[in-house]
Amino acid sequence: MIVEHDFCVGIRDINYMRELTNTSLLAYFEDVACMHSEIAGFGINDMEKTKRTWVLLEWRIEVKKRPLFNDTLKVKTWSRKIDKFYAFRDFEIINKNNEIVAIATSKWLFIDIEKGKLIKVGEDVSKVYEQENKSVFEEKDLPKFAEPTEFSKEIEYKITKNMIDVNNHLNNIYYMDIVKECVPEELFTNEVNQFEILYKKEIKLGETVKALYTKTDEFDYVTIKSNDKKIVHAVIRLKNKG
Repeated sequence: MIVEHDFCVGIRDINYMRELTNTSLLAYFEDVACMHSEIAGFGINDMEKTKRTWVLLEWRIEVKKRPLFNDTLKVKTWSRKIDKFYAFRDFEIINKNNEIVAIATSKWLFIDIEKGKLIKVGEDVSKVYEQENKSVFEEKDLPKFAEPTEFSKEIEYKITKNMIDVNNHLNNIYYMDIVKECVPEELFTNEVNQFEILYKKEIKLGETVKALYTKTDEFDYVTIKSNDKKIVHAVIRLKNKG
């Protein structure tokens, strides 16, 4: 099953160059993924009944052509593979000229919300998502990368109420807002077109986190840690131009 929805890039979705931001891009992906789960019967409105929810583990994003203000976009998603405890979901964004302007793949866990534990995705769940044999990247597995060991900059960031999601955690899309506060000015003013996010540990309301930045020849990294730096919450890898 391929689920699709049309979005118009609004004023809240853009930066000062009138370009769709990566935070808004992730919000589009999140919205259409939730639509698919609502159709399948395992969405947000079903949580009280099913006692199940999906938790996002990883993103890989590539923007081929940056959408602009007032562009009409068709966002598509589908379940690509379900393997025991993990589910893989892909995305495409298509503009009015029928061009694919962005692609993404993601990895999710299925969680028992009463016990707070991951559970195996059963055949009954797998069946209703109607998997598609289609992958947006040649490499079907998400890239593996580790947290850097040295950093050139760090900031503190306070988590506020407007950033909290239905699971009472920091919403996945707002990790990119923390990244923007930490990276050099040129990465703030120019949205990065290729990036990956590895979520490690949820962040809760009121927590103060540390965002630590480092640069290599190929990538810029932001590692988000607890205030005492003992817990790694997420590692974000941004493809740079050298």
